[in-house]
Amino acid sequence: MQAKLLTPMTEAERRRAVARLLVIRASGHAEDRQRQYPRWEHCNRELQRLLKAGVGGVILLGGTATEVQQRCRTLRGWSDGEGLLLCADVEEGIGQRFAGATWLAPPMALGRIHRSDPDLALELAERYGRTTGDQAQRCGLNWVLAPVCDVNSNPENPVINVRAWGDQPESVADLVAAFQRGLSAAGVLGCAKHFPGHGDTDQDSHLELPLIKHERNRLDQVELVPFRRLIDSGIDSVMTAHLLIPALDDLQPATLSRAVLTDLLRTELGFTGLVVTDALVMEAISRRTGPGEAAVRAFAAGADLILMPADADAAIDAICVSLAEGRIPESRLHESLQRRAEALHRCPKPLFSDTGVDLETARDRGLCMELIERSLEVQGPMLSDHHQQNAVNLIRVDGVLPSTFLHADAPSITTPERHGYEALICHDRGIEPWSSDRDSAAPLELKRLGEGTVFLQLFLRGNPFRAGQQRREPWAEAIQQLLRVERLSGIAVYGCPYRWDSLRRLIPEGIAAGYSPGQMPEAQQQLLKRMFGLSEDMHERQDFTD
Repeated sequence: MQAKLLTPMTEAERRRAVARLLVIRASGHAEDRQRQYPRWEHCNRELQRLLKAGVGGVILLGGTATEVQQRCRTLRGWSDGEGLLLCADVEEGIGQRFAGATWLAPPMALGRIHRSDPDLALELAERYGRTTGDQAQRCGLNWVLAPVCDVNSNPENPVINVRAWGDQPESVADLVAAFQRGLSAAGVLGCAKHFPGHGDTDQDSHLELPLIKHERNRLDQVELVPFRRLIDSGIDSVMTAHLLIPALDDLQPATLSRAVLTDLLRTELGFTGLVVTDALVMEAISRRTGPGEAAVRAFAAGADLILMPADADAAIDAICVSLAEGRIPESRLHESLQRRAEALHRCPKPLFSDTGVDLETARDRGLCMELIERSLEVQGPMLSDHHQQNAVNLIRVDGVLPSTFLHADAPSITTPERHGYEALICHDRGIEPWSSDRDSAAPLELKRLGEGTVFLQLFLRGNPFRAGQQRREPWAEAIQQLLRVERLSGIAVYGCPYRWDSLRRLIPEGIAAGYSPGQMPEAQQQLLKRMFGLSEDMHERQDFTD
């Protein structure tokens, strides 16, 4: 292969070779009408065309795990037979993206466990990686876009937050290394992201270009620590971050910076694996640079793989022109192709079966429940187990509706309902609980909540595409208002530990309060079981697969 790559390429060969470096997005569903995000997810006709033209990677989102099994088989059949990278953003297990597989508590849960029991946290992190890798393989995926190596040192981070393994560089390094050991044992590729570190920002690179003002010595002491650890242990790939870091490059975002990707990552840190961009459709890049030029700049800077270009054909065309004109030496193309081939060589053949395979084992399920149980935090008395009069279960969701964790049968709705609490769900596009005077010390319009007690449930986490909106909601003042009128019966927070840590201090000893890093139905069930004092046989038994 090496000899073939070093021979001069025809124009057609060069185009096919460049196409091999693209990773395009597809729905996990089989039918075009099922696409959740048609703006970014290619239709089947386009997928077939691009894969036959040589495109070498696909990132999948949506559908069930069983659908993804078949989808991966189909995509491999559409490709040109040269090997296909099939990946997904499954930082919280395969079930985070594909129903029917295991959805694990977010990595930040392990970071909190690590504070009191490092050995246990490391053991759980390795099992976390092994479960994720095993299920990825069973689905037909060979590349997991995890672990997140960002040190979440900014509690107001809207895009990393609970996706990080903590806020201390050494513990994050230990945990991501343990995760990667598990992932490698499963035989799939891993990806350290987002280089050189997206943890200390209050801006979301999906929407804008964050500015990191730290000097180089701070980057060495905090942001780069987990990346160094994984590079030294042989991580397969590194994903770039769309960040402007003047200490490294005062002109170009990291994704487009040779100083970051070649001088720092390759030369100084010694990374020899695949460098993949973060999605180029993100507005930190796409608002400033056209799809062709963005791909060229990223490739020239040192990226091997171009993830989700805004226009795949434009990206291929532009890189081919740059190679033909000598703007980028053809040796760079050979190097990237070689790294890609070596990565694929480390992946075993997919485990496809005509009868299908069990995606979730009892061991996987056990890990899911153990993580939930060990990460719960509860204080104060149990919630009353008798029916309340005119009581309200006020639920705030900061994600999009419908959500995978909140539906009519979710425990956060059904469990309080059996105790007399009527669900009232507030959302950006739904019920508005606030008074017209947002600056008031009494921000809730209590007339809208009836006259009974209020059980408050907040689903809050770092939330991409809504950068910081949740910070403008005065939940601390709302809690104090409910306490003053003696209407707060309890509070449950799901997701962001920083919100929980700030709000729990407001709750007196006589009020029930609880926290779960996970938002999935299993986490709701276990937290509410503790808060309502329910025994196992008293609580509903459900098989949560969605």
